[in-house]
Amino acid sequence: MKIDELETELRNPRTTDLDNLSVLEMVEHIDAENQEVVNAVRSQDKIIAQVVEEISKKFNDGGRVIYCGAGTSGRLGILDAVELVPTYGLKQGQVIGLIAGGPQAIYQAVEGAEDSIELAKQDLENINLNSDDSLIAIAASGRTPYAIGALDYANSIGALSVALVCVSHSEMGEHAKYTIAPVVGPEVVTGSTRMKAGSAQKMILNTISTSVMVKNGKVYKNLMINVLPTNKKLVERAVRIIMETTACGEWDAREKLKEAKQNVPVAIVMQKKALRYEDAQKLLMKNNNRVIEALK
Repeated sequence: MKIDELETELRNPRTTDLDNLSVLEMVEHIDAENQEVVNAVRSQDKIIAQVVEEISKKFNDGGRVIYCGAGTSGRLGILDAVELVPTYGLKQGQVIGLIAGGPQAIYQAVEGAEDSIELAKQDLENINLNSDDSLIAIAASGRTPYAIGALDYANSIGALSVALVCVSHSEMGEHAKYTIAPVVGPEVVTGSTRMKAGSAQKMILNTISTSVMVKNGKVYKNLMINVLPTNKKLVERAVRIIMETTACGEWDAREKLKEAKQNVPVAIVMQKKALRYEDAQKLLMKNNNRVIEALK
């Protein structure tokens, strides 16, 4: 498919007079177009669920999740990867975001980087991608060479390959085991895929990563029990989580958090089961660090 035939590159007939609108009308037009994003994402629920199931199994067995893309797509992957560490207490490197052109491409365009298939292979070799890992290649157009190169390399070493695109019948889809394709249609500003396409990609990455974390015991009920209390806000959140899950008072929650060495799941098990730190740790390990199982 030629570039000018892609849904993401077509002119939007509803916004051809964008530069003649009042500010309020402009905002209303953009907001109206954004409503299409939710429906496009929802249409992919079944395939997203399949992807979550496969990634969860590999992640639970020690595999990593790798996001890979160029430009806005790459930045969205990095954003999700970075946020998962403090939110779910992950170790550095369990989820990795790669962008064509390297770290400097986060802040400015690196000419030609997205057109290199070989660069993707090099980047994945540098992090030792292996068959235990899951790779999600992200590109609104569904044809970015860097993303295609990443998928091909993932396939060659037996890693799970997933394409996240915003067009139908994408080239990337031919190189991936799974293809997630929320077709959001033409952008408000022609070709500006940081808008609807970017929003759809972000929503789907949120859904995948959150679901994988829940499946792997990083959430108890709907509480982020593995949060790393590295600042005042997160300490207060950790205290509230302990209070809500154990029905204890604030003073007891703070004391248990200290006794548990700032480990919220351990603090919860200590309080609920009246256990010492070491015994609570052992009980959690016996139950694959899943609080819901440890409390039974």
